Amino acid sequence: MSIEKRFFGKLDGKGDVDIYKITNKNGAFVELMTLGAGIHSINVPDRNGKLGDVVLGFDDVNNYLNPDLGYQGLVVGRYANRIRDAKFSMDGVEYNTPKNQGTWTLHGGGRFSFNIWEVKETGNDFVVFSFFSPDMQDGFPGNFTMNVKYTFDDSNTLKIEYFVLSDKKTVANPTNHAYFNLNGAGSGSAMEQILQIRASHYTPVIDAKSIPTGEIASVDGTPFDFREAKPMGRDIEQANDQLSYGHGYDHNFVLDKERAGLEKIATAYSTKSGIKMDVITDCIGMQLYTANFIQGQKVQGGAVCKERDAFCLETQYFPNSINEPNFTTPLTEAGKSYDTKTVYAFSIA
Repeated sequence: MSIEKRFFGKLDGKGDVDIYKITNKNGAFVELMTLGAGIHSINVPDRNGKLGDVVLGFDDVNNYLNPDLGYQGLVVGRYANRIRDAKFSMDGVEYNTPKNQGTWTLHGGGRFSFNIWEVKETGNDFVVFSFFSPDMQDGFPGNFTMNVKYTFDDSNTLKIEYFVLSDKKTVANPTNHAYFNLNGAGSGSAMEQILQIRASHYTPVIDAKSIPTGEIASVDGTPFDFREAKPMGRDIEQANDQLSYGHGYDHNFVLDKERAGLEKIATAYSTKSGIKMDVITDCIGMQLYTANFIQGQKVQGGAVCKERDAFCLETQYFPNSINEPNFTTPLTEAGKSYDTKTVYAFSIA
């Protein structure tokens, strides 16, 4: 294993962005950037041993700052996904958060994604990034520190560990917004790739804002049933209000967890490249997003991507759970660390 650092680019008013490259004994590697503690690339071999980058990214670091380009590869926090009406109440106090997507909050307002993180520690196979958010920044209570540790090993497994600490009771719901295509970035549609999700329920949304209704609904007889592996896009064009709201999948799945701690909850597979990706997490939910609004984005190497040329599997608490009594609320107590882990394990099937 080895790690090397290189300069990626300069952001106006923010400073220099560096990339840390972790290479394993087989030559597979990941590239991690100080902007948003983000994943810039994941390069793993296909069935013929050819390395390819299976996540979307940009050659120009400034493109990562455009929220309309989808938070590609970036860590999102303090609160991933949506907060209805950009407000929540905790212990009788109302907190108002940024209205950065219509009248609601998306991904905590983008603060954690669109700023440069400190590199706290490195080793031969890991990097630890750190970001501090002061009390009431963007309306969230607590002096809040998030550390994110990435570890890449010789079995082509990328582990992401989030460590959160606040001096006040607050909300914490981090995730990573990587866009995957197991045939390689810029290779065309990802909708023929096979997906299986261990989830017998999902959270329907109210409308195109993709905010859950609060219901936990069965996937039986719906396009949201991925309990048996199927091509991701097989049912995506069905006449279904939920699919029409988001122009495809942009929904949280209620994971069938058998115990606390890490469990394999999803598998994606490409019959073309032979690359399989297992998703292992201790989270209770996962957002499937089928890149429904990517339109002509120029990603790394000059390739142009369009809608459904990638997919996201974002492990998380349920969207808007702070406002839904029917959902588990992602609260962390003052001085008590909240830790969560997600693993993306790549292999050949």
